[in-house]
Amino acid sequence: MTPETVSLLPKKSVDPLIQGGETGLLSAGPRVIVGIATTGRPAILAELVDQLAKQSIQPYRLIISYAKPGDIAAIPQALWGSMPVEFVTGHMGAAVQRNVILDRVKDEDIILFLDDDFFPHPTYISRIIEAFRDHPDVLGATGHLLADGAKGPGLEIEEANRLNASAETTFRPQVEDAFNTYGCNMAFRCNAIKRLGTRFDENLPLYSWYEDMDFSRSLLPHGRIVRVNGARGVHLGNKTGKNSGVRLGYSQIINSIYLAGKGTYPWSHALKSAGRHLLINAVKSFKPEPYIDRRGRLRGNLIGVGDLVRNRITPERAATLTISKVTS
Repeated sequence: MTPETVSLLPKKSVDPLIQGGETGLLSAGPRVIVGIATTGRPAILAELVDQLAKQSIQPYRLIISYAKPGDIAAIPQALWGSMPVEFVTGHMGAAVQRNVILDRVKDEDIILFLDDDFFPHPTYISRIIEAFRDHPDVLGATGHLLADGAKGPGLEIEEANRLNASAETTFRPQVEDAFNTYGCNMAFRCNAIKRLGTRFDENLPLYSWYEDMDFSRSLLPHGRIVRVNGARGVHLGNKTGKNSGVRLGYSQIINSIYLAGKGTYPWSHALKSAGRHLLINAVKSFKPEPYIDRRGRLRGNLIGVGDLVRNRITPERAATLTISKVTS
């Protein structure tokens, strides 16, 4: 979910969790774990790993959570020696695969989750470190997208590399409060999420619609969630490795209401989100984009509405729905 920038927020008192304690302070040489949950994009993943090796500050550890052996088959053996790379596997699904990564966090400072099709600018990690170092009350951060292919047919690797190469490099990290982090690139203070026991909700299956918002907003009572404008990158929005339109459409309705019930998503936003997606899918189903299964999404939306009427708020049901089309 694309983060909303909050320009006017009341001044928040610093939570005892971070006030004057080690949670809000970084070590002299901050250690950043990069965690990537990947499914079905081996060539794109290999390119991302190569780019992470060229960061101005390399990851302290790189953990790749995959579902099938073919997901990591394209990574050259030579890259494994360029930085510490660990491979872990488990059930497929963004929330589940990210929790497998969280289970392997030790005493590092920052964990940075990247989608396998997000290409960071070479200074991305250094800008994220600066933001956490300069703002001890920040618990979660997301970067600035130079382009987001998820809003269209998707971007090619070459275009992403061109955009990163031509981006300004002297931009200082201006930090703005944000409604949530965006799942394709989001960083968190390790000590805080460990002390709070924060986890990704595994009731949100497969693509785990809004799992990024649920995770990041659960930290808000204890600190800030921000966008770091100096941490730039490109989200390809690649369409491979996606779920069916029916399953995604169901999640668009049910997940919003489920998270509102949990308290991590305001009801006013949840109802607007569910209604907006239902309306967009209904209108565009008459002339759908070739890269989106609008009719499948609409069918999933309607199944979700039916479940709401029956007071059946079960986001995990998305995994059991019949697939009509793979492109979502």
